[in-house]
Amino acid sequence: MRIGVIGTGRIGTIHANTLSRHREVGSLILTDADPARAQELAHRLGETAAPGVDEIFRWGVDAVVITTATAAHAEMIGRAARSGLPVFCEKPIALDLPGTLAVITEVETAGTILQMGFQRRFDAGYAGAREAVRSGRLGRLHTVRAMTSDQAPPPASYLAESGGLYRDTLIHDFDAVRWVTGREVVDVYATGSDHGPPLFRALGDLDTAAVLLTLADGTLATATATRLNGAGYDVRMELAGELDQIAVGLDDRTPIASTEPTGPPAASKPWTTFLERFGPAYEAELAAFIEVVRGERANPCDGREAMQALRIAEACERSRREHRPVRMGEILGGPEPV
Repeated sequence: MRIGVIGTGRIGTIHANTLSRHREVGSLILTDADPARAQELAHRLGETAAPGVDEIFRWGVDAVVITTATAAHAEMIGRAARSGLPVFCEKPIALDLPGTLAVITEVETAGTILQMGFQRRFDAGYAGAREAVRSGRLGRLHTVRAMTSDQAPPPASYLAESGGLYRDTLIHDFDAVRWVTGREVVDVYATGSDHGPPLFRALGDLDTAAVLLTLADGTLATATATRLNGAGYDVRMELAGELDQIAVGLDDRTPIASTEPTGPPAASKPWTTFLERFGPAYEAELAAFIEVVRGERANPCDGREAMQALRIAEACERSRREHRPVRMGEILGGPEPV
């Protein structure tokens, strides 16, 4: 299998390394807006660099992996669909729902594959939580608490194009809540703060946010995020039911300290980045993509699944802006769950 990788920045480099080692991948063609960066990575991996995107499609590949800046995702997915090629793309499809729907329609019309990169679906902890919910181990689920805390903000250039904290960061928690619980969100109430570094106010973004989600069966979920968690990178989910309570992301590297006299000690080597914390999950999602392309499994996260997480993020933006709860039926892209 020959795969084109469009974008060789931080996550593109990780994906190219993973694909280059995969037994079903014969070769890669790499390209980037910075041709020298693609050339350097190709040389290091023993792969081929292309001077631009045109060559990816002209030289011939069996599938495409898109890890460009968000603004280019929709165009690249559409181009691959028109070429009849399967696509793996990092989230999001686009930063707005009309653009997202247009791309999904193009993919579905072409009859091609689009797998979106929500890597938490491939993390052992989240998969274990999903199984616990479905097995009945927790009994009636009544409370979910999700959180994503970055140790430090990404560069200003990234933040300016990220779509904001709900669309860029909490969107992973929204997808995880849906995937783990198997329940849809019916309404949201969101708030946020920009009282940290002036950079966030200048960009009209938030450094910290909190969301209350009501699920279709009455389960209550909270989701919080911050860019300023100095202790380390902290991603967790707690699920409480009438019979049991479990936690995802609680291990000897969780960056939290107990104030209890007999509590566990602080982590000696806390997680620092998402690439470190979710390394195995990133490898697993690409392995799944190759299986999907080969017809060996169903698509684990298609464009419509990704769109539902974006719809929740859009509802949060409206809720924060208008200081009110927002029903999902108000948001473009799907009927309100019942």
